[in-house]
Amino acid sequence: MARPSSPTPTPSEQAILEVLWDRGEASVREVADALSQHKPVAYTTVLTTFNVLAKKGFVTHRQEGRAFVYRAAISREQARRQALDQLLLRFFEGSPNLLAQHLLDQDEVGRDQLKALRAKVEAAKQRGNG
Repeated sequence: MARPSSPTPTPSEQAILEVLWDRGEASVREVADALSQHKPVAYTTVLTTFNVLAKKGFVTHRQEGRAFVYRAAISREQARRQALDQLLLRFFEGSPNLLAQHLLDQDEVGRDQLKALRAKVEAAKQRGNG
């Protein structure tokens, strides 16, 4: 049985999106070359992953000669938001409050970090978000 498609980019999909976000647009060859600087990757693997990204609506493409040139259809911020929403739903009952409490309980939070968090909470209150 086939694994269901992830609603957020997988790590390999995100690696491709990172190249596109940095460059604006790129061909399969250009992305494969960029990814191969860190770890060997086959051209056909990158091509297959681009097809999955296109089906998910994460990339668009145009034809330039015989090659397709791809562009990200979602921003980094949109990808972060989707990933965070999935994390909240899967592990924190959809509650940002539970996530924040978990982070504060699990991590050592310094005085400066707490001060910055308080400032963000106050700013959100003033905007009517809290």
